[in-house]
Amino acid sequence: MHLTTIIICVWNQDCLIFRRKTSIYLYAHNILKMMKLFLIQHALAKSKEEDPERGITEEGYVITRKIASFAKQIPIEVRKIYHSGKKRAKETAEILKEYLEPTDGLESAKGLSPLDSHLIWAGLLSNINDNIMLIGHLPHMEKLCNFLLSKDGFKEDIKFKNSGIVCLERYTGNRWIVNLEINPETL
Repeated sequence: MHLTTIIICVWNQDCLIFRRKTSIYLYAHNILKMMKLFLIQHALAKSKEEDPERGITEEGYVITRKIASFAKQIPIEVRKIYHSGKKRAKETAEILKEYLEPTDGLESAKGLSPLDSHLIWAGLLSNINDNIMLIGHLPHMEKLCNFLLSKDGFKEDIKFKNSGIVCLERYTGNRWIVNLEINPETL
């Protein structure tokens, strides 16, 4: 005779409680906390002729502020925002920092430039447990996102839009799923 075990999961502020028959197992929330990764393509940028460093346009500022305001209301909480160091990514990060107030601020990071290998951050993420935001460029952001999502054999094809947010959530076994997408065109 096989007994079917029903597991009921209840989220509490500090703990995840598993009830299995009469036994109760408590796990500290920090141990089972699922890491969220927020991926953003920088805001709309000026042409090289208009600005050789390609800072963001006025429209880019407006759209990013709208996205950041919406993200704050959800609320999106991140410990740190990393950006590529390029002017357009840094300016996008500064706007998001103003609204989201990450506890560890902003940091320019290697491995987020347009032609950098997505494997750099794919490797770094395995050692990060806090919610973070990465602000970078195409094709890098799409390659990183689709690589993380396809690790369990399913091919994903997430497309990024300037200032849009794609949130991935990591589960046990370094398995990633799409948790949220905020498209600037729908706000």
